[in-house]
Amino acid sequence: MATNKNQHFVPRVYLKSFSMDGQGAAISLFNVDHERFIPAAPLKHQCSGDYFYGEDLHMEKALQKVEGRYAELVRELVVPGYALSEEHRDFLRQFWLIQHLRTEAASMRMVQFTEQMRHTAGIDGDEFRMGIKEAVQHSMSVAIEQFPFVQDMKVCLLRNRTNEPFIVSDDPAVLTNRWHLDSLIPRGKSFGLGAAGSLFLLPITPKIQCVAYDGDVYSVSHEKGWVDVRRAVDVHAINQHQFLNCNATVYMHDKVHEQSVRLQFTKAKKLRPVARHRAHYAVYDGTHDGASRFRVVESYDDSAEHENALIHIETIHPRPAIWPTQIGRRHNGAVFTDGTGLGFVRRIHLDGHGADRFKKLRPW
Repeated sequence: MATNKNQHFVPRVYLKSFSMDGQGAAISLFNVDHERFIPAAPLKHQCSGDYFYGEDLHMEKALQKVEGRYAELVRELVVPGYALSEEHRDFLRQFWLIQHLRTEAASMRMVQFTEQMRHTAGIDGDEFRMGIKEAVQHSMSVAIEQFPFVQDMKVCLLRNRTNEPFIVSDDPAVLTNRWHLDSLIPRGKSFGLGAAGSLFLLPITPKIQCVAYDGDVYSVSHEKGWVDVRRAVDVHAINQHQFLNCNATVYMHDKVHEQSVRLQFTKAKKLRPVARHRAHYAVYDGTHDGASRFRVVESYDDSAEHENALIHIETIHPRPAIWPTQIGRRHNGAVFTDGTGLGFVRRIHLDGHGADRFKKLRPW
């Protein structure tokens, strides 16, 4: 068998912290599609595929360097008295982004997006078809271009003081946005990496969770980068994002938590989106006062006979039922908008779009 043929989209070094006794040999898992629990599955077979990043191994070797640095960081995090440094904050932002882009689930979402675009545009054949491997290779090739979209995020670590563990999944680097999902101000808008109100979640160990947040929208009280979590309901609120974001599997370090995981999934199951994208169609409806107007139609079939039409693909974001109380609202904060489809962005991104045209709003 060729060296490095089995390539992991969630690194073994990352999942090791959630393995049984932290040894990296076996891990407990729960398959959400079949609601099946496996108490001891081999870790080496989890979240991987043959030549997932390509047979030339260039990307695989580059990722191994990042994974080695991550392993060193985790060894430091678990030392009593550790204080979160700026260097480690910066690395955690970058690691979150790479992990967010590299998974099979992320690639599947991109493939589904392009397939929907092909369908709505009436494109036949394979010319614009994208496969899983092509999608992940494209995402990883532009990862460095995405770093500016995360470097302004505040970073802290949640320290789990409860008996309920943080769980992890096959798509662990979660992008969510409480402000977008709960506030009336951005209603009808979607969000991405640069959006105001962004929240990045990444489990580190069953006792440590990394949280990156928009400091203009949220307030988190911490000491040396640490926030204590003392209520199981807050752990469950964090875990719910793993259930909502995962492709098929969540993992935990000990089979004794099976019943708790099943109960948590039962609450999250109805909140999992059936699809992650929705297409909207509009057809040309004439010119009024010098401006072209478009009329929304029910489906692509209704727009097929029109030469001039618009297609908008909406991203469907999971909406959790609860949020951790450690992430509070910053009432004197700010979000920025220019009133266009760009939506609401964070302060750091204004310069690239012409800061003078943006309006500042209070988020809450």
